[in-house]
Amino acid sequence: MESIILAVDSALRTLFAPHRSARPYPAADVQGPALTEQERKHAAALMRVNHVGEICAQALYASQALMSRDPQLRRHFEKASQEETDHLAWTRQRLAELQDRPSVLNPLWYAGAFAMGAIAGRFGDAVSLGFVVETERQVESHLDSHLGKLPADDHASRAIVTQMKADERHHAEEALAAGGLPLPQAVQVGMRVVAKVMTTTAHHI
Repeated sequence: MESIILAVDSALRTLFAPHRSARPYPAADVQGPALTEQERKHAAALMRVNHVGEICAQALYASQALMSRDPQLRRHFEKASQEETDHLAWTRQRLAELQDRPSVLNPLWYAGAFAMGAIAGRFGDAVSLGFVVETERQVESHLDSHLGKLPADDHASRAIVTQMKADERHHAEEALAAGGLPLPQAVQVGMRVVAKVMTTTAHHI
């Protein structure tokens, strides 16, 4: 019961509470020319997608911590979640700077990601960690694609995405070192399909 209460609390804080990063904002001292209106809207859409990704990361780690019976592994998931909170704060701040909003479907994204993390957790810690590895690798690839899509003059968003990409790679390496198992190819493809639907929708809504 205590774990369930903590999971609900995590969901409410992720979706509705302001977030503070433990590390400095990567774009704090980054300057560049003003973006055109078209560039601003395009950059904001990409950062909204990245913010959704961080909402999902919080849900995944919360559900996986809930499902794990290994206290050390639960601490691993909780630590990763805390580090991802930096990304949540950074992307939200950048959205505000770009005069735009997060996805209105964030509660839906959180619920879906929480369910996926819980399902992975049901198959044991090694599979759950493998799910983290694959998720982070796909997110890293996704962020890399955004570096090619962001407006050339949007140095602030680029600084944020670059740091996020490095962090996601680190999280994948940690999960692999902790014993993550490779997921079946069909599962990897399914994850990509789900991510594509999410990112395409969040780009607009």
